[in-house]
Amino acid sequence: MSSPSTSSHLTDELAKWRDIIIEYARREELDFYETIFERLDIDQINQVAAYGGFPQRYPHWRFGMAYEKLQRQHRYGLGKIYEMVINNDPCYAYLLNDNALVDQKTVMAHVYGHSDFFKNNIWFSKTNRRMMDEMANHATRVRRYINREGLEQVESFIDTCLSIENLIDPHSVFVMRKPPGGSKPVDSSQSNEPTRYPAKTYMDRYINPPEKLAKERQDRLDAAPGGTNPASPVRDVLLFILENAPLQDWQADILAMIREEAYYFAPQGQTKIMNEGWASYWHSTIMTSYCLRDHELVMYCDHHSGTLATSPGRLNPYKLGIELLRDIERRWNTGRHGIEYDRCEDMEQRRKWQTMDPPTGRVVGRGSPGREKIFEVRATHNDVTFIDAFLTPEFVDDQKLYHYRYDPNTGRMVVVNRDFNKIKQQMLYMLTNHGQPYIYVLDGNYRNRGELYLGHRHNGIDLQIKFAVETLKNLHALWGRPVHIQALIDDDPMLFSYDGKQSTQQRIDKALESPALALN
Repeated sequence: MSSPSTSSHLTDELAKWRDIIIEYARREELDFYETIFERLDIDQINQVAAYGGFPQRYPHWRFGMAYEKLQRQHRYGLGKIYEMVINNDPCYAYLLNDNALVDQKTVMAHVYGHSDFFKNNIWFSKTNRRMMDEMANHATRVRRYINREGLEQVESFIDTCLSIENLIDPHSVFVMRKPPGGSKPVDSSQSNEPTRYPAKTYMDRYINPPEKLAKERQDRLDAAPGGTNPASPVRDVLLFILENAPLQDWQADILAMIREEAYYFAPQGQTKIMNEGWASYWHSTIMTSYCLRDHELVMYCDHHSGTLATSPGRLNPYKLGIELLRDIERRWNTGRHGIEYDRCEDMEQRRKWQTMDPPTGRVVGRGSPGREKIFEVRATHNDVTFIDAFLTPEFVDDQKLYHYRYDPNTGRMVVVNRDFNKIKQQMLYMLTNHGQPYIYVLDGNYRNRGELYLGHRHNGIDLQIKFAVETLKNLHALWGRPVHIQALIDDDPMLFSYDGKQSTQQRIDKALESPALALN
């Protein structure tokens, strides 16, 4: 699949509406990056969407498959892309050429909501704001390796890396590992890790030679009591492999690229509900308050309702996000929060709750307690904390967020559970770590044989055995030695292993044989 080669800038009419929307967005106190809009036809926008929103990515078959899927969806009327926006400074956004004017205005307002979220939400604060250029650099470097090593070998290695791209620690970017300014090396004197000097990814292997790091690491391990490696469980499996596996230079560089992109995309997975809810809230506010013409009302309502459509058993992030933000705004405007409200167990009284002394001044819109609160929420929360802190029994009842199952006798979805605590718990399990298991490196020299030992921390997400076995095979391809992972299966500690020839599994009877039991 080739990169889209042509695009169009905004027409005079769209440029006029863009400026109007910017004025109203700033009036509503949104703070966003400069945003560059491009108009694309359906084929071009499907190409960009297949690349994850970027005009250039490294060559790989998965992008071609994504493109074909999008083309078929459009051809058979199963889906249509209205907008895309890239977390970058400046932001880049794409509009579909044949959209009606009301759709283009809605999309632009939606995009400025996203841009405000990217700029001000804490979980995006550590992302690369020049990722558009970085993706192009990645593409150039991978093509160079393909020319040198061959397409099949490079593509096969990328397949292996992509299969474990989720084994990162999204929270690690907030851990200070070097002094501000980066002028001094990381102080590793109190750990088994060697001294690493700050460096760009593509220069790291020259500034921090792997041979030197390996020797220094082994010297520290030999000197450390018991030779523990690592000193504590490591959640960033990709980094551990990058620093310890016997990779060639081009392999290490590609793995570093995959890891860098995984960290870039991680906040989008962590804030899908909030991000889409925030953008939907603002396109709704700006359109209905300022930019919607009378003759556009029906089309706008039809498309807006389609975006927020939901059904029993299906969670729409746009719908959940905007409705929960509106609920927070409404609650804070009417005083339905705080210790007394939270302690009230009378559902009818909670529904009718109103503070005796409502806030002075405006109680809706700009300057209201509710508006201030949702801006605060936008700045500090991700989806897990958003749901955990603000989901209420009243909201679940109002939105009918119950557990459903299909009844074959009636041919309809029926409610099987209305328990608020269970509903909330399952929702949090689904959102925590994107519904994927927590995997940690426990030992890189298991039984002093250079084998990799991983552990699964059971936080409500079970380990799927068939996926675990395939992941072990891919890890073995990178590590070059036998790999193991321990997990609780039906409350029994089990060890799954792959030695390069066959997969095995066994029950662990003794706690002393189980470095991972402490995780659970």
